[in-house]
Amino acid sequence: MRTILVSGAVMAALALPACVMVKSDDVTWHSSPDVEHFKGVAIEGMNLPFSKAVRVDDTIYLAGELGIDAATNAIVPGGVGPETTQIFANMARTLSQFDADLGDIVKCTVFLDDMAHYGEMNAAYDAALPDPKPARSTVAVKGLAVGAGTEIECIAVKR
Repeated sequence: MRTILVSGAVMAALALPACVMVKSDDVTWHSSPDVEHFKGVAIEGMNLPFSKAVRVDDTIYLAGELGIDAATNAIVPGGVGPETTQIFANMARTLSQFDADLGDIVKCTVFLDDMAHYGEMNAAYDAALPDPKPARSTVAVKGLAVGAGTEIECIAVKR
């Protein structure tokens, strides 16, 4: 059997693995990330206090989108399926502001006013997004703005 003696300074360094000593010449400092906000097209009668999208370097955070047709400023008729289709048409327009597209989406969160609408949302989602599909979460909520049946938010990474 071998006995190893360790000094108190080494023991202290091992006990605090998050503490690291580095010469300042060995550290590369990065400036703050490049951030761009996109307000989007205003919906008549609604002054919304958020950005439609925010780009941080190559990552684009898309705010929750409703199936609102910009031509009518109203939710598209026909239920959650057409709303989902409209949502991704709206997102495609927003992503184009950053020279990105639906294929750059890596994560979505879907909010449904009723899980009974899951099938029609899923079919429209599948048709709207190219393969491979992004990661996704789907949750039911008690209600959505302006009587929408679904709201979707996504994260994209511009390639």
